[in-house]
Amino acid sequence: MDTALNLLIFLVTAGLVLSFPRKDGEWRPERWKAAFRFFTVQSNVLCAAACLLTAAFAMTGEVPEWVWLLKYAGTAAVTVTMLTVFLFLAPAVGENWVKVLLTGSPSDLFMHVLTPAAALVSFCVFEKRGMSFGQALWGMLPVLLYGILYIRKILYAPAEKRWDDFYGFNRGGKMAVSAAGMLAGTFAICMALMVLQNL
Repeated sequence: MDTALNLLIFLVTAGLVLSFPRKDGEWRPERWKAAFRFFTVQSNVLCAAACLLTAAFAMTGEVPEWVWLLKYAGTAAVTVTMLTVFLFLAPAVGENWVKVLLTGSPSDLFMHVLTPAAALVSFCVFEKRGMSFGQALWGMLPVLLYGILYIRKILYAPAEKRWDDFYGFNRGGKMAVSAAGMLAGTFAICMALMVLQNL
């Protein structure tokens, strides 16, 4: 069951990522570069790669700890993606994100809700090993690394290479507050996953 779920997560994510360049019946490879600016895409790709490795090792023998930790980091990352949409972005922009997710592109629904939910079930139900506090902190690494990249691209990159503040984290000049909030929220998610692993 778990191997099938891991393979399904990988195949769905791979299919969505491969479809990104297609728009209005044309293939535009530059859309890949634009898509990979978003933590949503990066976190889902990380999780999908970890799922593929988990499935491959499970079919040939035992899943090593480093693969299990990679799966944990990917699961934590997509959980951040899912909860950020509902708890931060939706209130910030005042849109009905549930409606957007249900009526928008397939990637919106899968990458923000279905894939994260599947990864959580897979990791917390079928891949329990018990988790230490030190191991739990590894789940913060994707958000920490992306945060450094985002802050650099928003505030410090040359004008021609600068990103728009598409997440709105620097709205009102409050990047530091947003960064602290994201790290605190990610820490809480990691602690929750540790508890679920240790039940």
